[in-house]
Amino acid sequence: MKDILPALNSAAKNHKAQLFAITKATGLTISEWKLLDQVIDGHTTQEALSATTQLDISTLSRQLKRLVEKDMLEKTAVGKDKRQLIYNVTHKGIESSTYVKTKLNALTDRIFSHWTDEEKNLLKILINRLEQSLGRI
Repeated sequence: MKDILPALNSAAKNHKAQLFAITKATGLTISEWKLLDQVIDGHTTQEALSATTQLDISTLSRQLKRLVEKDMLEKTAVGKDKRQLIYNVTHKGIESSTYVKTKLNALTDRIFSHWTDEEKNLLKILINRLEQSLGRI
């Protein structure tokens, strides 16, 4: 049996690989999908997106540009000088995000299909406790 932290790391890598395959089917990266979801949630300016994602403006700009190129987002220039951009999700972006969420929910259901509610709650408690312990260091 693996030690706790290596086992968690291995599980996280496995989960990330599964998520990568799901997002790749829509032509998105994991980061792009997360950013797309932030726009869907109503964060439509670079300033708002930067604050919620903790990404620097240059990284954020590159990801937004790729999402526009992939027809997941559209941008509109606003303001007197038309320098501020508002991002809106396209139909393709909504469909892609919905696909990823549906597949991710199905994956989660498969992972925990043989777990009782009590086991899942205990795992949540323990992982949250571990996260708090790591945060104190």
